[in-house]
Amino acid sequence: MKRWLFLLLFFPYRTSAQDVAALLSRGAQLEAAFREEEALPVYQQVVLAAPHHLIALCHCSDLSCRIGNRQQDRERKIAFFRAGYGYAQRAYRLDSTNAEVNIVMAFSLARMALIQSGREKVAAANAIKWYAEQAIRYDPSNYKAYHILGRWHYEVSNLSFIERTLARWFFGAIPEASLDEAIRNYEKSRALRPDFMLNYLELAKAWRRKGQKAKAIALLVRLDSLHDAMYDDRTVRKEGRQLLAELR
Repeated sequence: MKRWLFLLLFFPYRTSAQDVAALLSRGAQLEAAFREEEALPVYQQVVLAAPHHLIALCHCSDLSCRIGNRQQDRERKIAFFRAGYGYAQRAYRLDSTNAEVNIVMAFSLARMALIQSGREKVAAANAIKWYAEQAIRYDPSNYKAYHILGRWHYEVSNLSFIERTLARWFFGAIPEASLDEAIRNYEKSRALRPDFMLNYLELAKAWRRKGQKAKAIALLVRLDSLHDAMYDDRTVRKEGRQLLAELR
């Protein structure tokens, strides 16, 4: 065997800090170009080279969940969600006080809840709220944390009395939630990040449920004037236009 081949086999190539930085830059460029399915394996390369890289782990978790949510095949969707949750858990074991780590924990748990049983959904609901609140504790300016908390309050407050009672009897208590708290958290997220399109859509839904049609319409009009910042924004824009047509 040639000496150079022997060296490659027994002394693996070490990825330098410059290589990691280049991969992170490439991943960010692909995300900005809405090429998320190409960006994910780039961040995965970083994790292979630097297993303790929090930023790469968070990107892997976030992208796995977002790509998974677009899958039509249930098994592929489940595989992506589980991978996203796995990356989030790895990041959390490394630094549980990092706001972004708590965000991906909450986000990945929310995706996992889509494929779980009733008892697991209740446990996930409680954990999602807790991780979002932890993210705010460690970074009060994290707009994503307020959005997740707003969505939590919106969904849980929408449960019927019977649904809440059954959940409490069979699966355990769910913390109290309210539509007003949903709106308050969405508004806080909007104040921190005025161009976050998904927040406009969800806030409009909340105001519609509260009977404030004019406020919902104004938010949806504003949403449609924003520029796409990520792949899923085109879907958000489409849903916003459909909701606007219903309200007008």
